[in-house]
Formats: sequence, structure tokens, C-alpha cells
Amino acid sequence: MDNIGSHQCTICGNVKAEGEGIRIVLGFICSDCETEMVRTDVKDAKYPFFIHQMKQLFVEKNA
Repeated sequence: MDNIGSHQCTICGNVKAEGEGIRIVLGFICSDCETEMVRTDVKDAKYPFFIHQMKQLFVEKNA
């Protein structure tokens, strides 16, 4: 995240521009991941991965 106005997505790890996603707590989710998460059924194999990655938004970075 060296570029001002860009953020690394907590889900996929890609760096996106400021307007290409949402900020949650101290993290960022790109619009591509946001769309995929919203469309993922709870029975889908990707669902636990998304839950695990979302938990990273609420974990203290220096814990």
C-alpha cells in the first residue's frame, strides 16, 4: 500500500484505488470481492474462506 489513495483488499490481497471498494474498521474490501461475497451462498465452499478473511478486519494487528 505504498500509493496514496490505494488500499490492499483484506480478502484477495490485490491493491485497488480508493473508490474501488469499501473501508471496514481498519481494513478494505475491493468491489470485486464485495460482489462475490454477497452472491456466495452459505453452503458454498468459499463461504468459510470469506468468514476467515473478514475476521482479519477485527483482529488487532499487533496482538
